[in-house]
Amino acid sequence: MITMENIIREGHPTLRKVAKEVALPASAEDRKTLEELIEYVKNSQDPEIAEKYALRPGIGLAAPQINVSKRMIAVHLMEDDVLNSYALFNPKIISHSVKKSYLTAGEGCLSVDRAVPGYVPRYAKIKVKGSTLNGEEIIVELKGLTAICFQHEIDHLNGVMFYDHINDEDPFAEPENAIPIER
Repeated sequence: MITMENIIREGHPTLRKVAKEVALPASAEDRKTLEELIEYVKNSQDPEIAEKYALRPGIGLAAPQINVSKRMIAVHLMEDDVLNSYALFNPKIISHSVKKSYLTAGEGCLSVDRAVPGYVPRYAKIKVKGSTLNGEEIIVELKGLTAICFQHEIDHLNGVMFYDHINDEDPFAEPENAIPIER
């Protein structure tokens, strides 16, 4: 089981590397890693388990955050009464909107132990292709918080941290043509 002790923090070189593609069909080891990523996200949202194991709550986690430089992400969140739960190998954004969105409260990250104020511009809608734990290739269309979370996790696969997107000169400058999302 992944705990906060397994999650590497900003400054660790793996967080700035471009992660490698996962060879498919996935090996037993890669499947276990991806299963543990989604398990962490689910456990971190369960108040009893989170308290027992001192887990910081999260809605997404990428393999590089546990020092595994491979293209795997897990996302688990409720939005508009719909559970969006994905564990994907080699997720890739295949199309996106021109319109942007951002979280009004800013973004956080399990690998960042400090608050980083500012708006993080993201695409409002994205289409992502990836492979599930069962080896099925899927394409999902996402918007809102789920789209933001996917972009945050896919950034980790490319060595990008969320605060790299924040406007240095004016962190709270509203991104042009963007939809504010309350969380």
